[in-house]
Amino acid sequence: MDAFGQFIPLILIFAIMYFLLIRPQQKKLKDHKAMIGALRRGDQVVTQGGLIGKVAKVKDDNEIEVELAEGVKVRVVRATIAQVLSKTEPAEG
Repeated sequence: MDAFGQFIPLILIFAIMYFLLIRPQQKKLKDHKAMIGALRRGDQVVTQGGLIGKVAKVKDDNEIEVELAEGVKVRVVRATIAQVLSKTEPAEG
């Protein structure tokens, strides 16, 4: 029984680490995946590099086209979208 008592502090430390670090990180990752999965044309986004632009075209599962200025379009990997500033409403129809 004394040997088990020595492992209780390690178990408690792991439990605290899980609830303070691992679990919130998993939730943040899940929220980010949902955010980039819901991107659509017209959304205003910020890339991890700090560029702000509008989604001009959703190319495929991994890439979107962002218009930074009038006539300036760049291809961006979806995972590098840091934030969606404004969402467009889906077209009714």
